[in-house]
Amino acid sequence: MTPTPTPMPASQAPDGPGFDRTRLTALIARERDAYAQRHPASRKAFADGAASLLGGVPMTWMRMWPGGFPLYYREAHGARLTDLDGNTLTDFCLGDTGAMAGHSPAATVAAITKRIAEDGGLTTMLPTEDAGWVAAELTRRFGASRWSFTLTATDANRWAIRLARQLTGRPKIAVFAYCYHGSVDETFIVTTPDGPRSRPGNVGAPVDPVTTTRVTEFNDLAGLERELAAGDVAAVLMEPALTNIGIVLPEPGYLDDVRALTRQHGVLLINDETHTFSAGPGGCTQAWGLDPDLVTIGKAIAGGVPAGAYGLSAALAERILADPAADIEDTGGVGGTLAGNALSVAAMRATLGEVLTEEAFAGMTGVATRYTAGVRDVITRAGLPWTITQLGARAEYRFCAPEPRTGSESAAAADLDLDEYLHLYTVNRGILLTPFHNMALMSPATTAAHADAHTEVFAAAVADLMN
Repeated sequence: MTPTPTPMPASQAPDGPGFDRTRLTALIARERDAYAQRHPASRKAFADGAASLLGGVPMTWMRMWPGGFPLYYREAHGARLTDLDGNTLTDFCLGDTGAMAGHSPAATVAAITKRIAEDGGLTTMLPTEDAGWVAAELTRRFGASRWSFTLTATDANRWAIRLARQLTGRPKIAVFAYCYHGSVDETFIVTTPDGPRSRPGNVGAPVDPVTTTRVTEFNDLAGLERELAAGDVAAVLMEPALTNIGIVLPEPGYLDDVRALTRQHGVLLINDETHTFSAGPGGCTQAWGLDPDLVTIGKAIAGGVPAGAYGLSAALAERILADPAADIEDTGGVGGTLAGNALSVAAMRATLGEVLTEEAFAGMTGVATRYTAGVRDVITRAGLPWTITQLGARAEYRFCAPEPRTGSESAAAADLDLDEYLHLYTVNRGILLTPFHNMALMSPATTAAHADAHTEVFAAAVADLMN
């Protein structure tokens, strides 16, 4: 099995082609100083919050931003964001996909304003007519014919896993090393030379995921077949392409072979389209003609309002509804008081119906293609062994060549110092990338000019590095 990689610290990392680590360290120090000088109000807000916020931030992932403190923002509209110091940035992070529809799209704002100010009743434990419309639209896009709503994609995955276990009578799931399915306990597991292990940094795991989960590498069909042969796997939970460890695309025929294997072994297939929604209006499921048993999605579908959903086939829905041992109406572990609330559902209807449309995705993907071409040209001209990968409206560069084919290969290509340098360099010049990696996402409001601005800044960063 592929070993679990650890990003190399600067003191041990080799020089890159065209630049040395000493210069990179000096550039990082310069950009840190510039970041602190450019954002004094954000630095003060972070310091003021430290006394009452865990880690100084409202959600601990926000500590990932480079420079020692995160930006605090005052307002955000479309593809632009303004921080407390009045700096306006082009936002390619877009809330790490939550704002893929753009910040505060007009149709979504109108729908939630109507729900709050005119109709009232944000959550009543009663359905609204919007719910049926949203479910039918999700069916049109993703194929699954019965849907239920959650507040997050994490919960959608959790509940889909529970249903899969109930339907199959099997205890385990199978995932891929360095997959991303939110904070689902069973998914924090990787491959190592000594067998599967809990992913480093897994906080307070309720049980060792080795007891609940089988793991293999993405694009390793033989490895998946070995894991499924044990006969104890209820479902394979997968992103059609890995997205949170760089973008790792499936090799030709791989996803069809995964589907065939799962059917052969009586295993359900769950496609998590939360990030791969960038591939098109129906994610990879529609774009690539996939046929999963269940689909999960969240983040972007409500324009930034908390919402998620899971869908399953009519046959599976009938089985779970007819199962007297499956308490899905009360406290059986599936459902939540605020899930499917009127505000979330109204936001989903507006976002899917008027914002993240077929026409919008065509434009978003076109801008992403322009972004990708610009970055690739800079990399090629500089002679750097880096790559950039596109998935519809999403693109990401990685410090290796060729493109990684597994999660572990992509993780091994991580370079924390290059990450910090490029994130600081770009944010100091008005470009905001996703802090966890180098992902850029296009919204309907993102333009060719925005993509070109990033290319210009990226080219300057590379030139500065290699001088």
